[in-house]
Amino acid sequence: MTVTNQPGQLQNPSVPEKEWETTAETSMEIDLMALIYRLFEKIHVILASALILAVLAGIGAHLYIKPVYKATSYLYVVNSKDSAVNLSDLQLGSYLAKDYEQIFDAWEVHEMVLTNLKLDYSYTNMKSRLSVTNLQDTRILTISFTSTDPQEAQLIANEYAAVSMEYMSDIMQIDRPTLLSSALLPTSSISTSPAKAAVLGFLLGAILAAGWYIVAFVMDDKLKSAEDIQRCADMPVLAIVPKNPGSSHQ
Repeated sequence: MTVTNQPGQLQNPSVPEKEWETTAETSMEIDLMALIYRLFEKIHVILASALILAVLAGIGAHLYIKPVYKATSYLYVVNSKDSAVNLSDLQLGSYLAKDYEQIFDAWEVHEMVLTNLKLDYSYTNMKSRLSVTNLQDTRILTISFTSTDPQEAQLIANEYAAVSMEYMSDIMQIDRPTLLSSALLPTSSISTSPAKAAVLGFLLGAILAAGWYIVAFVMDDKLKSAEDIQRCADMPVLAIVPKNPGSSHQ
């Protein structure tokens, strides 16, 4: 016999409404300890997947990712050649440093570098590999250039510094910036190395494999124990009949 509270809804009269809702919510809970044990059971598969992906990522990085080097030169923006520098000079120098950043958007600067070094690159290619920033709260400009050849990166970064110093002084009719530091020959790559790619591949492989087993565990709604039956059916288990390993009948 069933009692209808609302149209289209049936409820067991022997189970109170609150207890019915609690039972439904309890059946959706995840047994974290069982999930942890499940992952430990499959730890060999998870590690194997991680190692395979680590090897593939390392080999792929070695074959397809070329090392990229970055060289950086530094300019110091000055506003006055006088020994006595007041606060307005310092403030104006900070504003000029921000203006100088925009100078490097001019195609003339890139063309001058290409001409001086006799390089066979396009203007857009040079601009995409150049990075100019004004260090916060300073009058220092950093001019960085990236290349697969460390010597080329150093040469071009220093040439950009030299060209920009002349260009700024001529166009803006102000004191010439000072070369604070020339770019050194970069010795380490900034691109992803095979070792780093292998580590990332290992972590990704482990996460994917563990995620697969977690999803399978959560989606598995089979009853595996007496507690599962009692929780879902809200009925006591009177007896358990063990399976006979030696019997051919299930």
